[in-house]
Amino acid sequence: MDITLEEYVRKNANGRKVGYREIKETMEKVKNGELLIEDPYAPKSFTEYLKVPAYSAWLWASLAIVGFSLFSIYITSYLPILLPLRYVLGSLLVLFMPGYSLVEALYPLEGDLSPLERLALSIGLSLALVPLIGLMLNYTPWGIRLFPVATALSFFVLLLLFFGAMRKYKVMRMLQLKASPFKTGRRTDAGEIGEEKK
Repeated sequence: MDITLEEYVRKNANGRKVGYREIKETMEKVKNGELLIEDPYAPKSFTEYLKVPAYSAWLWASLAIVGFSLFSIYITSYLPILLPLRYVLGSLLVLFMPGYSLVEALYPLEGDLSPLERLALSIGLSLALVPLIGLMLNYTPWGIRLFPVATALSFFVLLLLFFGAMRKYKVMRMLQLKASPFKTGRRTDAGEIGEEKK
């Protein structure tokens, strides 16, 4: 029997006002795998996945950082007053984004790594990847200059971001299909949850 998450929490409150304790107990059951929560409106295609902010906000935020970084790099030659913005966004582009995009591609599930592990790996991998990209650029006709480095880093990050988004979508669909034999199809605005495991 499928019920909404809200109905489940109220049922477990046994007539009491729903508070922190009831919500925490429910989240512990989800975390331990005793309770399955399903999104009845989950995206069915990769384009739908990209359009739903609940699933792809990380991708759009990353694309915005890359875009604003490139914009600040190219615009500061005309507006030197924006140089501090270029330093901040350029540092994000060089020291965080390459590693972050690789981490998102390698570990698509949120539970694979804690946020602190993701941050540490993102910075560490960026420090390893950027010199390799610079080394490859050294043997091209463009060399190691500001615009070729910024462009190469941006293309590398964009490639990994879309690869990571595709992996996250495939893992999400795989988990949905794995859970779908137990789903009855009842739809509500609050979402759907499956039965507790006995």
